[in-house]
Amino acid sequence: MSYFSELALQYIDGEWRSGSGSWDIVDFNPFNGDKLASITVATTAEVDQAYRAAERAQRLWAEVNPYERRLVFERALKVVEDREQEITETIIAELGGTYLKAGFELALTKDMLRQAMQFALHPEGRILPSPVDGKENRLYRRPVGVVGVISPFNFPLFLGLKSIAPALALGNAVVLKPHQNTPVVGGTLIAKIFEEAGLPAGLFNVVITDIAEIGDAFIEHPVPKVISFTGSDHVGRHVATVAASHFKRTVLEMGGNSALVVLDDADLDYAVDAAVFSRFAHQGQVCMAANRVLVDRSVEEEFTRKFVAKVASLRVGDPADPATQIGPLINATQAERITTEIAQAIEAGATALLLGEADGTLVSPTVLGDLPADAPILRRELFGPVVLVVPFDGEDEAVRIANDTPFGLSGAVHTGDIERGVRFAQRIDTGMMHINDGTIADEPIVPFGGEKSSGLGRLNGDATVDAFTTVKWISVQHGRSRFPF
Repeated sequence: MSYFSELALQYIDGEWRSGSGSWDIVDFNPFNGDKLASITVATTAEVDQAYRAAERAQRLWAEVNPYERRLVFERALKVVEDREQEITETIIAELGGTYLKAGFELALTKDMLRQAMQFALHPEGRILPSPVDGKENRLYRRPVGVVGVISPFNFPLFLGLKSIAPALALGNAVVLKPHQNTPVVGGTLIAKIFEEAGLPAGLFNVVITDIAEIGDAFIEHPVPKVISFTGSDHVGRHVATVAASHFKRTVLEMGGNSALVVLDDADLDYAVDAAVFSRFAHQGQVCMAANRVLVDRSVEEEFTRKFVAKVASLRVGDPADPATQIGPLINATQAERITTEIAQAIEAGATALLLGEADGTLVSPTVLGDLPADAPILRRELFGPVVLVVPFDGEDEAVRIANDTPFGLSGAVHTGDIERGVRFAQRIDTGMMHINDGTIADEPIVPFGGEKSSGLGRLNGDATVDAFTTVKWISVQHGRSRFPF
């Protein structure tokens, strides 16, 4: 079965149908350029229909016993487990993800569905005291209503479900707009999973479209109360601005420029392994990826020699080959952008410790050193297979360099002294820091999110409950109140 022939449609109010736009989004395999699907875009009319269907369905869903709601996610997990091979092949074809990447994303997806079962039971009410005699203050936690989700192309199945599954479990309805480069894995495949799991029609809708067709209609529509966005900081700023002007809440998970820091007492071989994975997982197209590897000057020579050797050994090629470690970038534009960044950095004075080559969307790894302190590339999110090695003298300089970026998502520090690592981590302006590990990590009950231009709000665990519910105060006066007139 090909998901690309079956799922190249919009999914609105439980129906599979074509969009009414005048042009198509064409879905290509990023490795070989094969056409996977052609999907007629949704217009503002379909966006409205999707939101209105969600609004209607949500009222009944919110009243469903949460123990019954959780059964949908049990069945969805079973669907994913039963279809794992087909989903893996679809991730490889549409994203250019390797077998390793597909397995990683599926593991995260299954964990999120397991957690969604628990989210259905998370909301708790409270009773608070009152200074007024005989008054009882009840706090009820209720779903917000309808959530609009905009998902990215890099981990579209997991990062879509990271908002979708908890929002549904908490009693909301959802309308999803997936990235144009991943309309199936990030969009209609999720709809298919929930359809097979028995989710009632209308609660989950997918509109495949583009801002060129609908403008800001997805964000501005009066129905959604929360917009959950994952993507670049540039687009995220626009989403935040538009949503705020319509008094909508946002959850924004945006870019990163993480630093993996190697202190002078680190296990260098282990740090090399962590740094290589942290930078080159999914070709570096990960928001938490370690763009920068900061190394204490006392161990710089040994670390860099081992690091460059391991990076040079990575196998670049067809993601359908299980031995491939580095597959293609998502499209030719991304490949051209990253090769231009590398060329500009070298022209500005950086040294290529390892210089990769570009062949279409395949870009082999590059390691740059000797970067000028004011090099623009040091402060950008790279989203490709290039890494910057930066020496430092002592912890204070490492902290200054690590924090010298507009982003603040993730990071890691390697040291032989755990408490030294904790003290160092406390000084880094990020939402997450990992000691003696990689920069890429996401666990379903631990708050995930960043500082500065890396986003607003958190997801996972209690943070997700806060994001997709609202609190209502209902007071009960036992006896009679006294009024001043």
